[in-house]
Amino acid sequence: MAHYTYFPKGVCSRQIDYDLEDGKIHNLVFIGGCNGNLKAIGRLLEGADARQAADTLRGNDCGGRGTSCADQLARALDEAVGE
Repeated sequence: MAHYTYFPKGVCSRQIDYDLEDGKIHNLVFIGGCNGNLKAIGRLLEGADARQAADTLRGNDCGGRGTSCADQLARALDEAVGE
C-alpha cells in the first residue's frame, strides 16, 4: 500500500491524505474544509477505483472557484495513478 499526501490549491481544505492499493482508495482524510462533507467523501470512496473516482469528481466546482475539494482530490488521484 502506498501513502500519498496532496496539498490542494484554491479550496478550504489544506491537505488530502490517502492510500492506494491495487488502484483502490483507502484511508482518505481531508485536513480542513467542510468536515462532515469531506468525511462523507472519504467513507463513500473507501475501496473505490481511483481512476473512476477521479473521473466522477473532476470538474466539480465550489462557489465559483473553478475547483473544489472533490476536484482537488481528482487532481491528486490523477497524479498518483499517472494520468
